[in-house]
Amino acid sequence: MVDYIVDFVNYIIYLAFMKEEHIHAIRDFNRFFARVIGLLDKTYLNSAYSLAEARVLRELLIQPNQTANAILTTLSLDKGYLSRILESFEKKKLINKKKSEEDGRALHLNLTALGKREILKIDKDTNRQVEQTFSSLTEKEYEIVIKSMDTIKRILDRK
Repeated sequence: MVDYIVDFVNYIIYLAFMKEEHIHAIRDFNRFFARVIGLLDKTYLNSAYSLAEARVLRELLIQPNQTANAILTTLSLDKGYLSRILESFEKKKLINKKKSEEDGRALHLNLTALGKREILKIDKDTNRQVEQTFSSLTEKEYEIVIKSMDTIKRILDRK
């Protein structure tokens, strides 16, 4: 999944007629940051879940009663991939599904108590990872990093 995202970003950059040194600089940063936050590990933060699975659990934590289509839109996941994730979660009793009262074809997804415990542990581990990764920064460096991340998000999120 990470390779797909990086390749897609690189393709978009190529289409924008960027200079080759810009492409190399962005790809270098992508590789660096993927390593820093552990995206290349088989599971996310030594949990039992991939990054995509952790993101699905988090979406259901912050916005309960979602449909699969809402999660697809929010996370831009492949429909088949999300379907397999949800099937796995249901078998592991991390989520439950309930038919929508408004639309009998739609299913609302919610975390079970076990699902909540799992994502809260992942959230705690994620916070610890962020603290460890950035603990050596000064207040000024924190401000620079946060402002830079906000700028990158704002620029790349234009559609």
